[in-house]
Amino acid sequence: MGKNPVHMKAVVYSLSPFQQKVMPGLWKGLPDKIHKKVSENWISAGLLLTPLVGTYSYVQWYVEKEKLEHRY
Repeated sequence: MGKNPVHMKAVVYSLSPFQQKVMPGLWKGLPDKIHKKVSENWISAGLLLTPLVGTYSYVQWYVEKEKLEHRY
């Protein structure tokens, strides 16, 4: 019972530096895709964006109020 060498083949996957089209369909027509998703789900988009915009505007108002607080 001796040791017999086993030859294994390795498979190496890589991208060619000259191949630039990795995911070509992802970016094609992106504004149209976004518009379609928002127009189909405008209620969900509104429910997502309203708290975000409200929180952002409140924070901006509060920071401005703190900046001007020393003037009174």
